[in-house]
Amino acid sequence: MVAVAVATTFTCGAEGIKVPPRAERMKWFTDARFGMFIHWGLYAEGARHEWLMGSAGIPVEEYERKYFRHFDPDLYDPEKWVSAAAAAGMKYIVLTTKHHEGFCLWDSKYTDYKATNTMAKRDLLRPFVDACHRHGIRVGFYYSLIDWHHPMYIIDGCNGPYHRRPEEERARMNVGRDQKVYDQYVRNQVKELLSGYGPVDVMWFDFSFPAKNEADRLDFTKGKGREAWESEKLWELVKGINPNIIIDDRMDLPEAADIKTPEQFQPGQMLVDEKGEPIPWEACQTFSGSWGYHRDEQTWRTSGELIRTLIDCVSKNGNLLLNVGPTARGEFDSRAMERLEAIGRWMSRHSDSIYGCGPAPKGVKTPHGCALTYNKEKNRLYVHLLSWPYSAVYFEDMADKIEYARFLNDHSEILFSFEPWQMEKAQVPANTAILRVPNTPPVGVEVPVIEIFLKD
Repeated sequence: MVAVAVATTFTCGAEGIKVPPRAERMKWFTDARFGMFIHWGLYAEGARHEWLMGSAGIPVEEYERKYFRHFDPDLYDPEKWVSAAAAAGMKYIVLTTKHHEGFCLWDSKYTDYKATNTMAKRDLLRPFVDACHRHGIRVGFYYSLIDWHHPMYIIDGCNGPYHRRPEEERARMNVGRDQKVYDQYVRNQVKELLSGYGPVDVMWFDFSFPAKNEADRLDFTKGKGREAWESEKLWELVKGINPNIIIDDRMDLPEAADIKTPEQFQPGQMLVDEKGEPIPWEACQTFSGSWGYHRDEQTWRTSGELIRTLIDCVSKNGNLLLNVGPTARGEFDSRAMERLEAIGRWMSRHSDSIYGCGPAPKGVKTPHGCALTYNKEKNRLYVHLLSWPYSAVYFEDMADKIEYARFLNDHSEILFSFEPWQMEKAQVPANTAILRVPNTPPVGVEVPVIEIFLKD
């Protein structure tokens, strides 16, 4: 059977737009495997979650008075941000250009609610993009479809600063609002972003929440799906500017999404489409729970757990997009930097088991306490020792398939045979490869990795 790569067509307008084959335009993404998410906006001043405006029910005028008027990121240096991401082994960065609060980091000509009108007095997006390009880091723009600040955005009972108010009061507030006018605003801003900042590799929209009842889909006070955003027009605009750009799955256009984006959880297995074919996906996760800077949060994950999460993603054919929430002054705080540096130390010696890798070949059994990744181009298998075995790793049906094995951290050889009497005593199945490891793990290595060269 011969697989033929064909261009994909998703018909939005009269003629539709052709995009290159998925494997071709997604290769850089599936090779990269590790990216950084950055949530930064006025909510960093509140320092207690990026949904602050909605969860605390802060009206637009009060939010502007408290945060827009006092936003002064005097320590903002995107060179430091990008350098930290690169040192951690991240290959792309997705930055919130506008979150649900409606505030824009760039000098948009379509609103006054932007960084240039704060104490920052400058476009905060352009120097970030320039720093990414200098470091060879791919650029992604997050753009919130939701906008609690825009005067034409229909107020709903699902989220935002007014969603807990009585329905009658929200109805009065919605008089004169027009969602179609807002949708044009969105398209104008997205075109601005994709046309004014050089190459953009990812467009990350967030998010749709259609009405629970199908009959209410056009009532935008009860939910917002593809009809509310005019998602087909938006997709057509984005792909018309850059057919190779990657778009996420949150526009309520499942047939047009390039990636799946499970949030704050790990899929139990590789994700597949309705035909059972693997599909690209990206787990977006935080260090601690909050996406925006949260001063008082104490639930920070350990660097070891984050490394194991990255490994788990790759072993299931996915990426990890790990979030940082900078402070209101524009810095990554010490807790984030400690973890990024620890991940970077591990990646500096083990990235071969991440970049360009995916799940193990079909039929390969994962040894107990391990996770496997595989580089098809190199024909190498990577055994991540999530818990340390005593003296041996048992690899069933692999004895005749292994050419050579070594630790990745120092390239020291791993022997893979025992005496026949030992195998008999351990009741080891025939053709089992037994990787002989030390009684204790390598010092200072968070997750040891064995690199196996497979026979051709």
